[in-house]
Amino acid sequence: QISKMFGTVVVGVGIAGLARIRDLMNPMPSSPSEHLKLFGFVSRRSFGNINEAKQISLEDALRNKDIHAAFISTENRSHEETIRMFLEAGKHVLVEYPMALSAKAAHELWEMAEQKDKVLHVEHIELLTEEYKQLKKEVAGKDLVKGTLHFTGHVLDENKSGFPAFSGIARLTWLIDLFGDLTVNSATREKQKDKNYSRMTVHFQTANKKPLTWIEERGPGMRREKKINFCFTSGCLENFPEAPRSSVGLFMQDQNLFAKKLLGQVSKEELAAEKWRILRCLDLAEVIQQYCEEPEKIYS
Repeated sequence: QISKMFGTVVVGVGIAGLARIRDLMNPMPSSPSEHLKLFGFVSRRSFGNINEAKQISLEDALRNKDIHAAFISTENRSHEETIRMFLEAGKHVLVEYPMALSAKAAHELWEMAEQKDKVLHVEHIELLTEEYKQLKKEVAGKDLVKGTLHFTGHVLDENKSGFPAFSGIARLTWLIDLFGDLTVNSATREKQKDKNYSRMTVHFQTANKKPLTWIEERGPGMRREKKINFCFTSGCLENFPEAPRSSVGLFMQDQNLFAKKLLGQVSKEELAAEKWRILRCLDLAEVIQQYCEEPEKIYS
C-alpha cells in the first residue's frame, strides 16, 4: 500500500508563510502531516531558496499536476483572489483567517470548493491555543449573564488587512465558539487619524438574550493582549485559567487538521459545524462593518 502524498505549495512568505514552510519541511512523526510534501513557495519578492524550499512562479504552482494543495499566507486583502485561482486550478486550499473580506465572497468560494470537491480549510489557530482550550472547559455548562472580550494590539494597515471586524475575526470566533450564535445589536467605531488610533465596540446578544460586548482597540505602542470579563449565574471569570504549554506548535496542529481533511479522516458533522461557524462569523463581521460605516443618523 503506497501512502497517499499531497504536493503542497506555500503562497506568501511573511511570518505565517515562513512557519508553514518550516512545518511542512519538518512534519511531526507519524502524524497526518507526513502525507504533505512541500514542492516550493510563491512570493512576489525574489528569494531563490528558503532552507531547502525552492521558489516557483505562481503560474507553475497553478499548472503543476504534482501540486495538490496551496497554503495561502498572503495579506488578507488578496486571500479571496488567491483562493479563487487555486480552486479554479483544481487544488485544495488552506488559507489563514479571514478567508475573505466580504461575506458574499466567502460564501461564493465555499460553494466553489464544494462544487469542485476540494477541501477549503481556514486556519483558526486561536481555537487551538492551550489558553483557549482551558477557557472553553471553564465556561462549559455555565449560564452567561453578561460578558466582555477586549482586545488591544498594534496598528494594522487596513488597506491590507481589511476592516477590524474581519482582521479581528479571531475574537468573534471565540465568542461564537464559547456562547453559540450571536446577533448584533449595535456597533460603532472611533477613529483618531492623527493618532493612528482605532476602537471598535460591538454589542451582541446571545440566543438567550444575554449581552456580550467585543472591543477591538488598536494604537501605537499598544500591547497585544486580550482581557475577558464573563459573568455567569455562578460568578465572574476575569482572568484566563492557567494553561500548560503545548508541545505541538499551533501551525503544526492546524496543518495536521488540514491533512486529516485531505485524507478523509474528519467527520461530516465536524466539517458542517466548522463551515457554519466560519461563514457565520464572516456574515456577522459584515453586519458589524455596515453598522460602523452607517452615516451618523441625524434626528431633527
